[in-house]
Amino acid sequence: MSDRGLKVTDKRMFTADGELREEFVRRQESLNENRADSKEGAPSAPTAAPVEPALAPPVESPTASEAPEGDPDAPSFTDLVRLLAENASIYLSESQSGDPQTAQQHLDLARLHIDMLGILQDKTRGNLTTDEHAMLENVVYQLRSGFVGLGG
Repeated sequence: MSDRGLKVTDKRMFTADGELREEFVRRQESLNENRADSKEGAPSAPTAAPVEPALAPPVESPTASEAPEGDPDAPSFTDLVRLLAENASIYLSESQSGDPQTAQQHLDLARLHIDMLGILQDKTRGNLTTDEHAMLENVVYQLRSGFVGLGG
């Protein structure tokens, strides 16, 4: 076989022995230092204005703590919340038009995505940054309000 210049990179967090890989130890130390630096004297962010429930929720730009170093395209927690929230928002707005059967299907899909965000909210309680927690709380509140407003 010919060598096509393929490079295989092991991106697993742990070694075969179950030890944390050195690059992850360094990354975690760096993140902890960045968080400590940002907490010192950083002004609190202004509260976002409320958004229409059927529209996509406000999304903040990702911070250094969300994307691993060296891989800016890696999905983050914010990306996961955005994905679920955008789909829920789309289904909510599509449930307002069309025939009643299709509208109910869209409302059911919206409920599914909102419920998944609620599960994510419960399972991550106490493990999020202040910004992530606030964003998730806001998104879930906005979507639930929109859902109830549509008679769901």
